[in-house]
Amino acid sequence: MRSKQSKSSIGILFLFGAVIAGALYLYNSSVFEREVPKISFENNGYWNLKKALDISIDDTSGIKAYQVTLKIKDEETVLYNERFMSAKESVKLAVEPPRSAYAMKDKIVKIIVEASDNSKWNFLKGNNVKNEYVLNIDKKRPQVATLSNSYKITKGGAALVIFKAEDENLKEVYIQTNFGKKFKVQPFYKEGYYISLLAWPVNEGSFKADIIAADFAGNISKSYIPLYLQEKKYKVSNIKLSDSFLKGKIAELAEEFEETQGVENSLEQFKIINEDVRFKNEKLIHEITSKIPTEMISDFKVNKMYPLRNGQVVATFGDHRKYSYEGVQISESNHLGLDLASNSMAAIKPQNGGDVVYSNYNGLYGNMPIIHHGLGLYTLYGHCSSVSVNSGDFVNADIHIANTGKSGYAMGDHLHFGVLIQGIEVRPAEWMDKTWIKLNISDVIKTAKNIIDSK
Repeated sequence: MRSKQSKSSIGILFLFGAVIAGALYLYNSSVFEREVPKISFENNGYWNLKKALDISIDDTSGIKAYQVTLKIKDEETVLYNERFMSAKESVKLAVEPPRSAYAMKDKIVKIIVEASDNSKWNFLKGNNVKNEYVLNIDKKRPQVATLSNSYKITKGGAALVIFKAEDENLKEVYIQTNFGKKFKVQPFYKEGYYISLLAWPVNEGSFKADIIAADFAGNISKSYIPLYLQEKKYKVSNIKLSDSFLKGKIAELAEEFEETQGVENSLEQFKIINEDVRFKNEKLIHEITSKIPTEMISDFKVNKMYPLRNGQVVATFGDHRKYSYEGVQISESNHLGLDLASNSMAAIKPQNGGDVVYSNYNGLYGNMPIIHHGLGLYTLYGHCSSVSVNSGDFVNADIHIANTGKSGYAMGDHLHFGVLIQGIEVRPAEWMDKTWIKLNISDVIKTAKNIIDSK
């Protein structure tokens, strides 16, 4: 009797265990997965009724059916509806608006996305999801109008533009050039107005700039900046490398830079220094000088620049230098500053104040302070023997900031004076010309203010 009871208990336990095991198998089986389909909707809450809406639906057990509906007030329009004979793990949709949608006057619509998967969960009905997305309708492009700009821009030089850009959903405003550079703009004077300095790099054959204004719905306006282009030829210098130079200055610099460690050949050392080290040094300069403030400014004034009293020009801006040894060209580079020399260790006193954004040693440029004068306009002072300002300092005009020298890649005591606009080197000669500053900066700002005030 006990044996029969024991066998019966074992049977019940076995059956109970089998049921539990079966339940656990079904619970953990992918066939009975319980996660609802994942809907991804790439949108920022705005729609211009032109660009398709990107929607993706994913599920591990596969998508069995989906539907996309456009809801305007109480009216619903099914845009997509599909049921699959064989479930798909992923569905990618580019939802186009119905033809009648662009004529509608509603400012807000809803996109409803529904999907069901191929799971056997929920009594074989699968998992279902329904997401609603509220979209603001914006079909209007931003308004853009140029108020005032420099008459011309010279190759290697600068220009100024002031314009108006308006849109209730404005996302970004910038200036796009034909050579890929995007110039940032700064709010100017009153709400809706912007100002920016422009630069035509010395190594670019042409120049074209457009004001770009885009809103959150994807509407874009483009306005050409009418600048007369003035071509300018720059000097080409063929420089023969001497053994004394290679064994002297280059050997000295080669001991300093990590890029030339272990390199014994003098010509290889020179090539690395003139190209790789220079690239590294200029990359740092461009990164530092690419920044522009974002707060609104009401004016921008700049004085004629001449940081070295009685300084004589010993090397010009834009000089394309080709270096050769025994008739074979070894390397080349562009001289993107103006070299000035007077007395040994002469005092450097900029005519414009500003923020010292860098004051340290920078390879070929030696001891090198950089000052930001506002609006993305920077001045650089290379090869200094000593520097009396630190990064983070604010300096007034005509303050002694450093002394000329021959630190870095300099054969004699001088100042390498550079002017940069948003990371692009420009002709210092323009900023050393009082008439040029008046015509291209002061008068442009004055004209724009008069227009703004008259509205």
